[in-house]
Amino acid sequence: MQFRLVECISHHFDGESILNAGDLGVNQKTGRPLHTVRAEKVFAEFFHAENACLVRGAGTGAIRSLLMSVAHPNQEILLHKAPIYPTTAVTLRAMGLKPIFIDLNHPQEVNKADVAGVQLGIIQHARQQMEDSYSLGESIALIKEINPSIFIMTDENYLVCKVEQIGVELGADASVFSTFKLFGPEGIGCILGSKNVIDAVRKDLYSGGSQVQGVEALDTLRSMIFAPVAFAIQKEVVDETVRQIKEKRIPGIHDAFIANAQSRVILVEFDKPIAKKVLQNAVKLGAAPHPVGSESRYEVAPMFYRVSGTFLSDDPALAETMIRINPMRSGPDLIISILTKSIEQAG
Repeated sequence: MQFRLVECISHHFDGESILNAGDLGVNQKTGRPLHTVRAEKVFAEFFHAENACLVRGAGTGAIRSLLMSVAHPNQEILLHKAPIYPTTAVTLRAMGLKPIFIDLNHPQEVNKADVAGVQLGIIQHARQQMEDSYSLGESIALIKEINPSIFIMTDENYLVCKVEQIGVELGADASVFSTFKLFGPEGIGCILGSKNVIDAVRKDLYSGGSQVQGVEALDTLRSMIFAPVAFAIQKEVVDETVRQIKEKRIPGIHDAFIANAQSRVILVEFDKPIAKKVLQNAVKLGAAPHPVGSESRYEVAPMFYRVSGTFLSDDPALAETMIRINPMRSGPDLIISILTKSIEQAG
């Protein structure tokens, strides 16, 4: 994946231009910086999309910008039956969009009447609750079969460069994600879709203050190059850490398992309600206490954190008995050392 991204870059940047710092301002010919234009062409080619647009506001801004260009106030929107991701919920509320829920975990039970009359849908690729098991490609195909005219967008945050294909490559009309989660600069998001869709987004974001500058666009590309390999190593660390936790049978731990809880993480379940104490102790031992951008360039130390907000919405009791650990750039030895000592200090 890293090699293919570099190949795509070579199709749109010559050897001199890729070494530039990047241009600034609204170019009269393109309406945006020239290096941003080139970077967007790279993103479109890499993800097999017709067009791409870099926007401000990271993943949330990308979802918001896309919805504002394709949706109408008070329109119905199709969603998986699960707690809505909090920042997405804000946008739906602000636009007055009316959720229609279907359970993608049980496609055979989906009421076709619920799907047939809706013209807009959004599917989150990452898991929203512990029991989620739906296939993104199969879900898109199911909805499109019932309602071919529906516009489906996919939220790809946490899974870009971790899966072989994202929504726009699996039949969705558009995909969005945060490049900050791919080691890129703060606050940059990406929208992938057809020329008509991307043109509509750009029409709304024509002003100079809304532009992603060429400097940022190049930084985004260069940073993303390192993501596939880093995530592959991270995946191996998750596997090895869970194996060692189970093998060593650390006192105080009831179980540990791997979950695609947004990011691919380790969930540790304790015998007693000591989760909050363990998190407090872990910080003193070198663990990060909270995310920055969830796998951003700043997140180096392993993150010991509460289970996700959507998981807690589904089962609030997990706050007392379970934590999630994201290795970030660390190895299994450090994670197990911090975890063991934190449990001991929690009594």
